[in-house]
Amino acid sequence: MGEAVSRALTTFGHRSIWLALVAGFIWIAAASAVAAAELPRLTGRVVDNAGIIDAASEAALNSRLEAFEARSSDQIVVATIRSLDGEALEPFANRLFRAWGLGQAGEDNGVLLLVALDDRKMRIEVGYGLEGTLTDLHSKLIIENTMVPAFRAGDFSTGISGAVDDIIMVLEGNAAELEARAKRSQQSDKGSGWPVILFFLVWATFFFGGIAMAFLPPIFGRKIGPGRYKWLGMTVDYTKSRGGSSGGRSSGGWSSGGGGGGFSGGGGSSGGGGASGSW
Repeated sequence: MGEAVSRALTTFGHRSIWLALVAGFIWIAAASAVAAAELPRLTGRVVDNAGIIDAASEAALNSRLEAFEARSSDQIVVATIRSLDGEALEPFANRLFRAWGLGQAGEDNGVLLLVALDDRKMRIEVGYGLEGTLTDLHSKLIIENTMVPAFRAGDFSTGISGAVDDIIMVLEGNAAELEARAKRSQQSDKGSGWPVILFFLVWATFFFGGIAMAFLPPIFGRKIGPGRYKWLGMTVDYTKSRGGSSGGRSSGGWSSGGGGGGFSGGGGSSGGGGASGSW
């Protein structure tokens, strides 16, 4: 009797564990479904659900992308959405790429340029077949040097159009131009810091120089009269500043101052290649 009860309890325990595991998997799957943002429909080479591309730019993009696909078979699609609804950018972009089947089946030569407006994020998702040409580095350079500056200026159409031009340029074998442009931009950024540095140096010179002339001559200088001191070859006269003047307090050379219907993906796939950014 005791063994039968023990076996029954053991069997019940095993079943309980399996039921708990199944329930856990169901809960995780349900939670994931709730957390995942809804995917937009593929209606053309430009799917502007966020409404950030002007009509003229959208028409030009569609024509450019169609012509590029016709001569190369590589497929580029631009998509904008309002929000990721809490989902991370990378898995959403990969889900969208696969759901749309961008690129040609067996070639995996698709590229997705995605912008999530409210999240202030963008991503270039690259199909397996193009990862060796449009590398993660190239995607990052396009985002940082072309998209981000334009987006920060509020010019989404220019940023997206420029990014498409850069993607096409790289896929057509001109990646060296993109890399050279990035180097020039870096050098320009380094050079642009000198005016700021020079300004602070000049400001610091006048500021600390004014403090020095206000306090140091009476301490380290030689008194030559009431309120007058000789210091570092200069004559500093404090009596001239007692009339309320806020200007310089010295003499002798020192002074201070102040898409179309029927379009669809070909069935390509992506493994997460590309790059992400934000503005």
